[in-house]
Amino acid sequence: MLEQIKNQARAAAEQLCEEAKLQKHSIVVIGCSSSEVEGCKIGSNSNPEVAKAIFDGIYEVLNSKGIYLAAQCCEHLNRALIVEKEIANDDAIVNVIPQPKAGGSFATAAYNNFKDPVAVEQIKADAGLDIGGTLIGMHLKKVAVPLRIETKHIGNAIVIAARTRRKFVGGQRAVYDDSLM
Repeated sequence: MLEQIKNQARAAAEQLCEEAKLQKHSIVVIGCSSSEVEGCKIGSNSNPEVAKAIFDGIYEVLNSKGIYLAAQCCEHLNRALIVEKEIANDDAIVNVIPQPKAGGSFATAAYNNFKDPVAVEQIKADAGLDIGGTLIGMHLKKVAVPLRIETKHIGNAIVIAARTRRKFVGGQRAVYDDSLM
């Protein structure tokens, strides 16, 4: 089961990178409920092994492309994020170490596997995956738009993908640059 979950996570990350046209140094926020992946109610059955399999599948893809992962913690840590220190504004770093039941198993996996992990309260990501209804939208740049990717579930959890784009300004006569979409 863990290998299947890892493969689903890898596929979702690959599809996100392709559909969102992510570039090196982009930031992807991931919210993940390992409870939902196992078919339980969110926050009820945090599973470090399931979270690690998902982390490994996603991180493998993002890391190979030079894309940064921002792992969203659960509501017990106010949805703070675990990121590599190199992308964190030093003034934004907060002092917390996620745990499976206080931060979530996915954020814990990120913290335990990043080279130099830190927690921040906010980030403005370029795209994201919401695995199990974790509400990642607060960490996406404006304007966030949904993406339809082939991977609809990881385990039993619904997967929702999003990307961001530049704001459109102007009216009916405005002309837009497709390369900025």
